[in-house]
Amino acid sequence: MVFTSCKSQKSGLSDTSKSEHKTTSLSDKELVQLKFLFFEANKDRILGNYELAETHYSQALKIDPNNAASMYELSGIYAYQGNKSRALFFSKKASEIDPKNVWYQLQYATCLKDSKQGAGVTHVYERLVKDNPGNYDFYYELANSFLAINKSSEAIKVYEKIENNIGVTEESSMQKLKIYKNTNNIDKAVEEAKKLIKAFPKEGKYYGILGELYQDKGLFDKALQAYNDLLVIDPTNAYVHLSLADLYRNQKQNEKAFQEIKIAFQSKGLDIDTKVKILLSYYSITETFSELKADADELCKIIVAVHPDEAKAFSIYGDFLFRDKKYEAARKEYRMSISLDKEKYALWNQLLVIESELNDYVSMQKESKDAMELFPNQAAPYFFSGIANVQLKNYQTAVDDLTEGKEFVFDNKLLLSQFYATIGDAQNQLKNNNESDAAYDKSLELDPTNVYVLNNYAYYLSLRNKNLEMAESMSKKSNELEPNNNSYQDTYGWVLYQLKKYDDAKVWVGKAIENGGKANGTLLEHYGDILFQLGDKNAAINYWIEAKKYSGHSDAIEKKIADKKLYE
Repeated sequence: MVFTSCKSQKSGLSDTSKSEHKTTSLSDKELVQLKFLFFEANKDRILGNYELAETHYSQALKIDPNNAASMYELSGIYAYQGNKSRALFFSKKASEIDPKNVWYQLQYATCLKDSKQGAGVTHVYERLVKDNPGNYDFYYELANSFLAINKSSEAIKVYEKIENNIGVTEESSMQKLKIYKNTNNIDKAVEEAKKLIKAFPKEGKYYGILGELYQDKGLFDKALQAYNDLLVIDPTNAYVHLSLADLYRNQKQNEKAFQEIKIAFQSKGLDIDTKVKILLSYYSITETFSELKADADELCKIIVAVHPDEAKAFSIYGDFLFRDKKYEAARKEYRMSISLDKEKYALWNQLLVIESELNDYVSMQKESKDAMELFPNQAAPYFFSGIANVQLKNYQTAVDDLTEGKEFVFDNKLLLSQFYATIGDAQNQLKNNNESDAAYDKSLELDPTNVYVLNNYAYYLSLRNKNLEMAESMSKKSNELEPNNNSYQDTYGWVLYQLKKYDDAKVWVGKAIENGGKANGTLLEHYGDILFQLGDKNAAINYWIEAKKYSGHSDAIEKKIADKKLYE
């Protein structure tokens, strides 16, 4: 009987996929039964019924214990199932019964490799090379197997045998070159590079490899010659200029190095991802060496000029400008990037951050709306929309957007606290005091140290003359967390004023005025009110007169001055 395994045949293999294991001492009935079982097993295997196929192959082996084809197929099933020991057992048996069958040997080698038996893999490929001297795939696999067990010298001998038989090949020479580099045998690596150049004189990359090897040896003149030879072969090669830049940098010739980088950046032959990677290295370096910022800026200008259709060119330039707080210029670059690729959420987020830094709430309102439509499940655009609409006095819109957006905040208590804080601000402006208080409470529950909420909540309670003890506690805490903030000091003073602790109120509002509040109408008016309550009416009137000069005073300021009387 002849059993044929159903496997594809690699190019160059002789037709040894047929196992000519001739059964002996089997009756005609056993032969028929064996053929039936093997056929059924193959059918089940093809259909993916591996357990049933395993059963049929095993039954076939009971009839003929030396049936290599069944062993081979069982090995494949066990390997697929992850049963390495069983796969190895049957692959070894099949390879021993029919040592000339290439597929059995390859299966055995694979199982040995999976079982981390590197020496065994090498023995199998040595046998395959011996039996198939014209199949150079086996030579390469043999060399790889030597490398896997750290026998690099033996691998080199195999590569040299390939070279002696079919001439210089890139695969063999590059593998030898890699081995020589890893063993720090740079001289031999140089020989291999020269050999490749001689065999393939029009292939520019080998000149580059040679140049890098000379650099490793510190032979800068020879490296320079190799790179110049490359430019003769391939004048438009942009990557060689990066190698030249590295060469000049190692020689401390930084100006020449930068000129080479510029040449590379000016070429479309250097892909944009490589350019971005280089700029990212500049981004890190310029954090320490600020004198290189001008070079980075020049490279950014080149990349957007050479790649006007690439969003990432403009976004990387925007990153540099944003870091240097050049917000207007950064915004321009991010907008250009978004116009080319509006599907990148990170660009929108950065743009909205810039609008916040610029206090451009009109633009923030529009762009946050656009971002919400594109990324309806991202929380940040809703937050920026809420901020913008509060500033533009669209308080109900702010509440609506913030209420919707907070549902998309996950595992970020600080951000969620900010959502509730802004809802509290908007509800306060809408005179929805209960809703405002509830939002502030939720914000502080999430972030008890949110000084912004502690201050605002306390101030609004003081204006309503409600829960003043709680307001006092919150305001005191905000000043402990962030001392010397004149707004927080004024709030604390005003809460104390509402509690009729006028002497303490005078101290804290006085601190606020001295701490940058001398041109603040609110603070000056508050101080006048406190003085009035303390009986110093003339001084109070003088402070009211001073407060009138600046923004922030109440509508009652003129009446206070005219009537020389306190109105609250």
